[in-house]
Amino acid sequence: MPGGTLPPMALQTIPPERFTSNVFHLFDEQWLLLTAGDFAQGAFNTMTISWGSLGIVWGRPFVQVVVRPTRYTHEFMERFSTFTVAAFPERFRRALNILGSKSGRAGDKIAEAGLTPVASTQVAAPGFAEAELVIECRKMYRSPFDPRHFLDPAIESNYPKKDYHTVYFGEIVAIRGEAKYAGG
Repeated sequence: MPGGTLPPMALQTIPPERFTSNVFHLFDEQWLLLTAGDFAQGAFNTMTISWGSLGIVWGRPFVQVVVRPTRYTHEFMERFSTFTVAAFPERFRRALNILGSKSGRAGDKIAEAGLTPVASTQVAAPGFAEAELVIECRKMYRSPFDPRHFLDPAIESNYPKKDYHTVYFGEIVAIRGEAKYAGG
């Protein structure tokens, strides 16, 4: 079985209002996979992310992610209307390193990482059998960052190549996760 000999994680459906996680840990320390495209068509790509947010906007639960236009995943974020964000146990850190450092343009980095894409429950973009959390999203807003609007001049230092991220807000349409993500 790709990703090791363990069976896929048993995930439960979690209503957004019951979802609980240390978001700072989730993004900055645990990392996530952002996957965009269409599983049924076999047209998708994934990348490791550590920048983003979760919350409520326009009265809807959302995930906000940012993708540089130079990343292959950006093409899929632009072409398709859905994406997923997935978290993994620590034992998959090597896989997340591969998926964050290699391009899907150059080969099948998902196979190299040993992960298994699987159909999502509500969106076309896939999740992963090995994930402990999958958040399924439908895009509801996108906009390229405009450096003229940076209020802190230090932000510009993140862009020596002037490859400003595009920000995407995705309405959360489904959450599946291990019990530890289902709070009271």
